[in-house]
Amino acid sequence: MTGYPTSLGTSDESSITVLGQDLAAELMGKVGFADLSFSLVALRRPSPGELRVFEAVLVALTEHGFTPSVIATRLTLTGAPESVQGAMAAGLLGGGSRFLGVTEDCGRFLAETLAAHVVAGGQLPTSDEGWDDLARSAINAKRAAKSFVPGLGHPVHKSGDPRTPALMRIASEEGVTGPHLNLFAAIGRVHPEILGRTLPLNGAGVCGAALADLGFAPEILRGFALLARAAGLLGHIAEEMRQPVGIDVYHDVEDGIDYLSPE
Repeated sequence: MTGYPTSLGTSDESSITVLGQDLAAELMGKVGFADLSFSLVALRRPSPGELRVFEAVLVALTEHGFTPSVIATRLTLTGAPESVQGAMAAGLLGGGSRFLGVTEDCGRFLAETLAAHVVAGGQLPTSDEGWDDLARSAINAKRAAKSFVPGLGHPVHKSGDPRTPALMRIASEEGVTGPHLNLFAAIGRVHPEILGRTLPLNGAGVCGAALADLGFAPEILRGFALLARAAGLLGHIAEEMRQPVGIDVYHDVEDGIDYLSPE
């Protein structure tokens, strides 16, 4: 091996270069964190419309109350108050199929559905009716496989996730609504006739669709969800330091234990 190639960053005694620009002279104070985060992954600067949608995604995924990841973070800080990094990591490690990971799962489901449709010789729909037909096919395939449709349903927002219409509106205003958001919206329209009940299009799912329309591959989408949630977890760590509740959570669980003999 002759070297370790990277296009992201390097440094020498007097300068730091990030994405081909001088960090101190050309980026600091001139480029926002979301802009830089987008650029580090895409290796290109986002357009103003793309940046607005991207920032809206990060905001949508940052904080959602006492979720399992937050509880894990707070309890870890309770047990190891000297380990901010451990508390942060504990919360991020829980980003899986039920929480945060839905962003990736939904983006992947939409991308695979679109790719299979094109490979089979189909053209991307140009009307709501066409998108609805494609959505029916995708939902029926999931139903036949006895699998959940990623992005459908929410444990709290049972009558509608407020983040979903907001993000769809922002994407429309900026002219960056693409096939993934179109298909996701169609799933919202047609799933009741197939499943026999109406479920909300959740915020994690719409974020996955929006990120996919920004050109990001499915396998990187969960990283953006974790990036956003890290800010929320840091807020909970700061609040736990100011006003601790972790020990009360521990005592509540301990008091609620109903020990059953293994016999």
